[in-house]
Amino acid sequence: MNCCILGAGAWGTAMALHLDRCGHSVTLVPRRMEHALSIASSRENSDYLPGYKLPHRIQIGYEIGPVLMEADVVFFACPSKAIRDLAGKVRPHLEAARQLKLCLVMCKGLELDSFKAPAEILEESLPGLHCGVLSGPTYAGEVAAGQPTAVVLALPRGLEDGNRYQEAFSNSSMRCYLSHDVRGTELGGTLKNIYAIGSGICDGLKLGDNAKAAYLTRSLNELLALGTSLGGQADTFYGLSGFGDLIATCTGAWSRNRTFGEKVGEGEAPESIIENQKTVVEGYRATECLYRYCRQQKIDAPILGTIHAVLYEALNPEEGIQALMRRNLKAE
Repeated sequence: MNCCILGAGAWGTAMALHLDRCGHSVTLVPRRMEHALSIASSRENSDYLPGYKLPHRIQIGYEIGPVLMEADVVFFACPSKAIRDLAGKVRPHLEAARQLKLCLVMCKGLELDSFKAPAEILEESLPGLHCGVLSGPTYAGEVAAGQPTAVVLALPRGLEDGNRYQEAFSNSSMRCYLSHDVRGTELGGTLKNIYAIGSGICDGLKLGDNAKAAYLTRSLNELLALGTSLGGQADTFYGLSGFGDLIATCTGAWSRNRTFGEKVGEGEAPESIIENQKTVVEGYRATECLYRYCRQQKIDAPILGTIHAVLYEALNPEEGIQALMRRNLKAE
Protein backbone atom coordinates (compact mmCIF):
# COMPACT_ATOMS: atom_id res chain seq x y z
CA MET A 1 0.00 0.00 0.00
CA ASN A 2 0.98 3.60 -0.47
CA CYS A 3 0.77 5.21 2.98
CA CYS A 4 0.89 8.91 3.79
CA ILE A 5 1.47 10.11 7.37
CA LEU A 6 0.49 13.71 8.07
CA GLY A 7 2.46 14.84 11.09
CA ALA A 8 6.03 14.00 12.03
CA GLY A 9 5.97 13.84 15.79
CA ALA A 10 7.33 10.83 17.64
CA TRP A 11 4.29 8.60 16.99
CA GLY A 12 3.97 9.53 13.32
CA THR A 13 7.68 8.89 12.76
CA ALA A 14 7.56 5.56 14.60
CA MET A 15 4.58 4.51 12.49
CA ALA A 16 6.49 5.41 9.33
CA LEU A 17 9.25 3.02 10.40
CA HIS A 18 6.73 0.29 11.20
CA LEU A 19 4.88 0.61 7.90
CA ASP A 20 8.19 0.54 6.05
CA ARG A 21 9.05 -2.74 7.79
CA CYS A 22 5.65 -4.05 6.68
CA GLY A 23 6.75 -3.45 3.09
CA HIS A 24 4.59 -0.44 2.28
CA SER A 25 5.54 2.70 0.40
CA VAL A 26 5.64 5.45 3.04
CA THR A 27 5.70 9.25 2.87
CA LEU A 28 6.10 11.22 6.10
CA VAL A 29 4.82 14.81 5.94
CA PRO A 30 6.02 17.22 8.67
CA ARG A 31 4.01 20.35 9.36
CA ARG A 32 6.95 22.74 9.00
CA MET A 33 9.16 23.07 5.94
CA GLU A 34 12.34 23.41 8.02
CA HIS A 35 11.46 20.23 9.88
CA ALA A 36 10.95 18.38 6.60
CA LEU A 37 14.31 19.58 5.31
CA SER A 38 16.05 18.57 8.54
CA ILE A 39 14.64 15.03 8.46
CA ALA A 40 15.33 14.64 4.74
CA SER A 41 18.98 15.63 5.13
CA SER A 42 19.81 13.81 8.36
CA ARG A 43 17.37 10.87 7.95
CA GLU A 44 16.51 11.31 11.61
CA ASN A 45 13.74 13.13 13.47
CA SER A 46 16.03 14.71 16.04
CA ASP A 47 13.25 17.01 17.30
CA TYR A 48 10.82 14.29 18.41
CA LEU A 49 12.34 10.81 17.99
CA PRO A 50 16.14 11.02 18.08
CA GLY A 51 18.25 7.92 17.70
CA TYR A 52 16.23 6.18 14.97
CA LYS A 53 17.46 6.45 11.38
CA LEU A 54 14.86 6.54 8.63
CA PRO A 55 15.68 4.40 5.57
CA HIS A 56 15.87 6.31 2.29
CA ARG A 57 12.83 4.29 1.18
CA ILE A 58 10.74 6.52 3.46
CA GLN A 59 10.01 9.69 1.52
CA ILE A 60 9.79 13.05 3.28
CA GLY A 61 7.14 15.36 1.84
CA TYR A 62 5.79 18.79 2.61
CA GLU A 63 3.12 19.72 0.06
CA ILE A 64 -0.03 17.72 0.80
CA GLY A 65 -1.50 17.62 -2.71
CA PRO A 66 1.24 15.66 -4.51
CA VAL A 67 1.53 13.20 -1.63
CA LEU A 68 -2.20 12.43 -1.57
CA MET A 69 -2.33 11.77 -5.31
CA GLU A 70 -0.59 8.42 -4.79
CA ALA A 71 -1.94 7.51 -1.35
CA ASP A 72 -4.13 4.51 -0.54
CA VAL A 73 -4.31 5.34 3.18
CA VAL A 74 -3.64 8.60 5.00
CA PHE A 75 -2.72 8.64 8.70
CA PHE A 76 -3.51 11.77 10.71
CA ALA A 77 -0.72 12.04 13.29
CA CYS A 78 -1.20 15.68 14.29
CA PRO A 79 -2.32 16.87 17.76
CA SER A 80 -6.07 16.48 18.17
CA LYS A 81 -6.63 20.26 18.38
CA ALA A 82 -5.20 20.59 14.85
CA ILE A 83 -7.33 17.88 13.21
CA ARG A 84 -10.04 20.15 11.80
CA ASP A 85 -7.54 22.59 10.34
CA LEU A 86 -5.50 19.77 8.77
CA ALA A 87 -8.64 18.19 7.32
CA GLY A 88 -9.41 21.54 5.72
CA LYS A 89 -6.02 21.47 4.02
CA VAL A 90 -6.61 17.93 2.75
CA ARG A 91 -10.11 18.47 1.38
CA PRO A 92 -9.19 20.50 -1.76
CA HIS A 93 -6.98 17.62 -2.93
CA LEU A 94 -9.49 14.79 -2.58
CA GLU A 95 -10.67 14.85 -6.18
CA ALA A 96 -7.14 14.13 -7.40
CA ALA A 97 -6.56 11.47 -4.72
CA ARG A 98 -8.26 8.72 -6.74
CA GLN A 99 -6.75 5.79 -4.82
CA LEU A 100 -7.47 7.18 -1.35
CA LYS A 101 -10.10 5.19 0.49
CA LEU A 102 -9.27 5.27 4.19
CA CYS A 103 -8.22 7.87 6.77
CA LEU A 104 -6.84 6.68 10.10
CA VAL A 105 -6.66 8.87 13.20
CA MET A 106 -3.58 8.48 15.39
CA CYS A 107 -4.21 11.39 17.79
CA LYS A 108 -6.28 11.34 20.98
CA GLY A 109 -8.64 14.06 22.16
CA LEU A 110 -12.02 15.75 21.78
CA GLU A 111 -12.99 19.10 20.28
CA LEU A 112 -13.50 21.51 23.15
CA ASP A 113 -17.00 22.82 22.41
CA SER A 114 -18.59 20.09 20.29
CA PHE A 115 -17.14 17.08 22.17
CA LYS A 116 -16.51 15.51 18.76
CA ALA A 117 -13.67 13.04 18.34
CA PRO A 118 -11.16 13.34 15.47
CA ALA A 119 -12.73 10.60 13.32
CA GLU A 120 -16.10 12.39 13.51
CA ILE A 121 -14.45 15.63 12.43
CA LEU A 122 -12.79 13.87 9.50
CA GLU A 123 -16.09 12.31 8.43
CA GLU A 124 -17.64 15.79 8.33
CA SER A 125 -14.70 17.41 6.59
CA LEU A 126 -13.73 14.66 4.12
CA PRO A 127 -16.95 13.27 2.61
CA GLY A 128 -16.64 10.03 0.71
CA LEU A 129 -13.76 8.64 2.75
CA HIS A 130 -13.92 5.97 5.44
CA CYS A 131 -12.51 7.19 8.76
CA GLY A 132 -11.07 4.86 11.39
CA VAL A 133 -8.70 4.90 14.35
CA LEU A 134 -5.40 3.27 15.25
CA SER A 135 -4.95 3.35 19.02
CA GLY A 136 -3.60 1.49 22.03
CA PRO A 137 -0.58 1.38 24.35
CA THR A 138 2.04 2.59 21.87
CA TYR A 139 5.20 4.16 23.23
CA ALA A 140 6.78 5.56 20.07
CA GLY A 141 10.33 4.56 20.96
CA GLU A 142 9.38 0.91 21.35
CA VAL A 143 7.41 0.90 18.10
CA ALA A 144 10.36 2.51 16.30
CA ALA A 145 12.67 -0.14 17.72
CA GLY A 146 10.38 -2.94 16.56
CA GLN A 147 9.54 -4.17 20.06
CA PRO A 148 6.31 -6.20 20.49
CA THR A 149 3.22 -3.99 20.46
CA ALA A 150 -0.52 -4.59 20.15
CA VAL A 151 -3.01 -2.00 18.90
CA VAL A 152 -6.67 -1.62 18.06
CA LEU A 153 -7.56 -0.91 14.44
CA ALA A 154 -11.10 0.46 14.66
CA LEU A 155 -12.78 0.67 11.25
CA PRO A 156 -16.31 1.68 10.27
CA ARG A 157 -18.64 -1.18 9.36
CA GLY A 158 -19.17 0.28 5.92
CA LEU A 159 -15.58 -0.55 4.99
CA GLU A 160 -15.94 -4.01 3.50
CA ASP A 161 -12.30 -5.12 3.39
CA GLY A 162 -11.30 -4.32 6.98
CA ASN A 163 -9.38 -7.57 7.35
CA ARG A 164 -7.13 -6.51 4.48
CA TYR A 165 -5.98 -3.47 6.43
CA GLN A 166 -5.60 -5.48 9.62
CA GLU A 167 -3.26 -7.87 7.85
CA ALA A 168 -1.43 -5.08 6.02
CA PHE A 169 -0.53 -3.20 9.20
CA SER A 170 0.42 -6.26 11.26
CA ASN A 171 3.79 -7.99 11.38
CA SER A 172 5.95 -9.89 13.88
CA SER A 173 6.39 -6.75 16.03
CA MET A 174 2.90 -5.22 15.86
CA ARG A 175 -0.37 -7.09 16.17
CA CYS A 176 -3.56 -5.28 15.12
CA TYR A 177 -6.89 -6.25 16.69
CA LEU A 178 -9.89 -5.31 14.57
CA SER A 179 -12.82 -3.39 16.08
CA HIS A 180 -15.87 -1.58 14.74
CA ASP A 181 -16.29 0.64 17.80
CA VAL A 182 -14.59 3.70 16.35
CA ARG A 183 -16.17 6.05 18.89
CA GLY A 184 -15.22 3.95 21.92
CA THR A 185 -11.67 3.41 20.70
CA GLU A 186 -11.15 7.15 20.40
CA LEU A 187 -12.73 7.82 23.79
CA GLY A 188 -10.51 5.28 25.53
CA GLY A 189 -7.41 6.98 24.15
CA THR A 190 -8.71 10.39 25.19
CA LEU A 191 -9.84 9.53 28.71
CA LYS A 192 -6.73 7.61 29.70
CA ASN A 193 -4.62 10.74 29.15
CA ILE A 194 -6.64 12.55 31.81
CA TYR A 195 -6.16 9.77 34.34
CA ALA A 196 -2.46 9.52 33.47
CA ILE A 197 -2.09 13.10 34.72
CA GLY A 198 -3.63 12.03 38.03
CA SER A 199 -1.30 9.04 38.14
CA GLY A 200 1.64 11.39 37.73
CA ILE A 201 0.32 13.56 40.55
CA CYS A 202 0.32 10.45 42.77
CA ASP A 203 3.95 9.87 41.78
CA GLY A 204 4.90 13.49 42.41
CA LEU A 205 3.35 13.31 45.88
CA LYS A 206 5.11 9.96 46.49
CA LEU A 207 1.90 8.36 47.73
CA GLY A 208 3.14 4.78 47.33
CA ASP A 209 2.03 1.58 45.63
CA ASN A 210 -1.22 1.13 47.58
CA ALA A 211 -2.47 4.53 46.50
CA LYS A 212 -1.39 3.99 42.90
CA ALA A 213 -3.19 0.64 42.67
CA ALA A 214 -6.37 2.11 44.18
CA TYR A 215 -6.15 5.10 41.88
CA LEU A 216 -5.79 3.00 38.74
CA THR A 217 -8.70 0.77 39.74
CA ARG A 218 -11.08 3.62 40.44
CA SER A 219 -9.90 5.49 37.33
CA LEU A 220 -10.79 2.51 35.15
CA ASN A 221 -14.24 2.44 36.76
CA GLU A 222 -14.76 6.15 36.05
CA LEU A 223 -13.34 5.84 32.53
CA LEU A 224 -15.85 3.08 31.80
CA ALA A 225 -18.78 5.16 33.08
CA LEU A 226 -17.76 8.24 31.12
CA GLY A 227 -16.89 6.33 27.97
CA THR A 228 -20.20 4.51 27.78
CA SER A 229 -22.14 7.71 28.49
CA LEU A 230 -20.36 9.28 25.51
CA GLY A 231 -21.36 6.43 23.21
CA GLY A 232 -18.56 3.86 23.45
CA GLN A 233 -19.08 0.14 24.03
CA ALA A 234 -18.17 -1.19 27.47
CA ASP A 235 -16.03 -4.05 26.09
CA THR A 236 -13.85 -1.53 24.26
CA PHE A 237 -12.75 0.09 27.50
CA TYR A 238 -11.61 -3.22 28.95
CA GLY A 239 -9.39 -3.71 25.89
CA LEU A 240 -6.20 -2.22 24.50
CA SER A 241 -7.54 1.28 23.86
CA GLY A 242 -8.99 1.50 27.37
CA PHE A 243 -7.41 -0.62 30.10
CA GLY A 244 -4.24 -1.36 28.10
CA ASP A 245 -3.55 2.27 27.22
CA LEU A 246 -4.47 3.37 30.75
CA ILE A 247 -1.88 1.06 32.33
CA ALA A 248 0.87 2.02 29.89
CA THR A 249 0.28 5.76 30.11
CA CYS A 250 -0.19 5.82 33.89
CA THR A 251 2.99 3.86 34.61
CA GLY A 252 5.43 4.57 31.77
CA ALA A 253 8.33 6.89 32.54
CA TRP A 254 8.04 8.08 28.90
CA SER A 255 4.41 9.21 29.23
CA ARG A 256 4.07 12.96 28.64
CA ASN A 257 0.79 13.09 30.55
CA ARG A 258 2.11 11.14 33.54
CA THR A 259 5.32 13.19 33.61
CA PHE A 260 3.29 16.41 33.44
CA GLY A 261 1.20 15.24 36.41
CA GLU A 262 4.31 14.28 38.34
CA LYS A 263 5.68 17.81 37.97
CA VAL A 264 2.34 19.21 39.14
CA GLY A 265 2.46 16.89 42.16
CA GLU A 266 5.95 18.19 42.93
CA GLY A 267 4.62 21.73 43.06
CA GLU A 268 5.13 23.18 39.58
CA ALA A 269 2.37 25.35 38.12
CA PRO A 270 0.41 23.50 35.39
CA GLU A 271 0.19 26.46 33.00
CA SER A 272 3.92 27.10 33.32
CA ILE A 273 4.73 23.50 32.39
CA ILE A 274 2.42 23.64 29.37
CA GLU A 275 3.91 26.90 28.14
CA ASN A 276 7.44 25.49 28.25
CA GLN A 277 6.57 22.00 26.93
CA LYS A 278 7.75 21.31 23.37
CA THR A 279 5.50 18.26 22.91
CA VAL A 280 1.73 18.24 23.38
CA VAL A 281 0.17 17.08 26.66
CA GLU A 282 -3.18 15.95 25.24
CA GLY A 283 -4.68 15.22 28.66
CA TYR A 284 -4.48 18.85 29.78
CA ARG A 285 -6.96 20.05 27.16
CA ALA A 286 -9.02 16.86 27.40
CA THR A 287 -9.53 17.47 31.12
CA GLU A 288 -11.20 20.82 30.44
CA CYS A 289 -13.31 19.34 27.64
CA LEU A 290 -14.58 16.34 29.61
CA TYR A 291 -15.14 18.41 32.73
CA ARG A 292 -17.49 20.65 30.73
CA TYR A 293 -19.28 17.59 29.41
CA CYS A 294 -19.77 16.12 32.88
CA ARG A 295 -21.19 19.40 34.18
CA GLN A 296 -23.60 19.67 31.26
CA GLN A 297 -24.77 16.08 31.62
CA LYS A 298 -24.70 16.13 35.45
CA ILE A 299 -22.35 13.11 35.54
CA ASP A 300 -20.50 12.42 38.78
CA ALA A 301 -16.81 11.98 37.95
CA PRO A 302 -14.92 12.78 41.17
CA ILE A 303 -11.44 11.90 39.94
CA LEU A 304 -11.83 13.93 36.77
CA GLY A 305 -13.29 16.81 38.79
CA THR A 306 -10.36 16.78 41.20
CA ILE A 307 -7.78 16.70 38.40
CA HIS A 308 -9.58 19.64 36.78
CA ALA A 309 -9.55 21.60 40.03
CA VAL A 310 -5.80 21.01 40.42
CA LEU A 311 -5.02 22.01 36.83
CA TYR A 312 -7.43 24.91 36.33
CA GLU A 313 -8.53 26.12 39.77
CA ALA A 314 -5.23 26.07 41.69
CA LEU A 315 -6.36 23.33 44.09
CA ASN A 316 -3.43 21.99 46.09
CA PRO A 317 -2.84 18.37 44.94
CA GLU A 318 -2.59 17.08 48.52
CA GLU A 319 -5.91 18.69 49.36
CA GLY A 320 -7.39 17.08 46.26
CA ILE A 321 -6.27 13.62 47.40
CA GLN A 322 -7.72 14.19 50.85
CA ALA A 323 -11.04 15.31 49.36
CA LEU A 324 -11.24 12.07 47.38
CA MET A 325 -10.38 9.98 50.46
CA ARG A 326 -13.08 11.70 52.55
CA ARG A 327 -15.92 11.11 50.08
CA ASN A 328 -18.95 9.20 51.35
CA LEU A 329 -18.25 5.49 51.66
CA LYS A 330 -19.89 3.17 49.13
CA ALA A 331 -19.94 -0.40 47.90
CA GLU A 332 -17.56 -1.37 45.14
